[in-house]
Amino acid sequence: MTQQELWNKKFSRDGYLYGTNVNEFLKSCENLFSSSKNMLCLGEGEGRNAVYFAKKGFSVDAIDASNVGLEKLKKEALKNSLEIDTLCIDLEEWIPLKKYDVIVTSYLHIPIYQRDKLFDKIELSLENNGYFIGEFFSKEQMNYFSGGPKDLDLLYEVDDFINRFNLCEKISVKEQLVYLNEGKGHQGEASVIRVVLKKR
Repeated sequence: MTQQELWNKKFSRDGYLYGTNVNEFLKSCENLFSSSKNMLCLGEGEGRNAVYFAKKGFSVDAIDASNVGLEKLKKEALKNSLEIDTLCIDLEEWIPLKKYDVIVTSYLHIPIYQRDKLFDKIELSLENNGYFIGEFFSKEQMNYFSGGPKDLDLLYEVDDFINRFNLCEKISVKEQLVYLNEGKGHQGEASVIRVVLKKR
């Protein structure tokens, strides 16, 4: 099953799998980049983060493998009179063509063998002094039932970020327990890694 098939199946259900509210960690970091204009939302799914930041005045691009998820994003954008550029593509095939002041993601499920290539592309896509901010499920999430994959190859360790992104300052890379309340898909206590990087 391709990434598109997998996520189209998940997003074809009624409603929004992870709700329509922005990820709380991303929201908590917006003070860091209040003066930034161009934002990329990676693995954006049904669009909750993209819509939130577009409402805040950012110029937002969103990438996801699921055309079903992106159609929901476009519907929300239209309802709110927002312009959000979308690209439906597997991130393994993504070729960065522009730079961003901020790149954000929440719960990006990337296999270990694809991370070097993807993280290099993220770093390449950041403007100098730009931020990469994300929340990821840690390997300890195997012990919790609040969402996320039950596959260690799709879960993360702090070292996945510390040992990559050599052009970035690691402002904060922390593993911690949080309580998720994000639609039907993320409910309850979860082990996550919260990442704030700034390109030098």
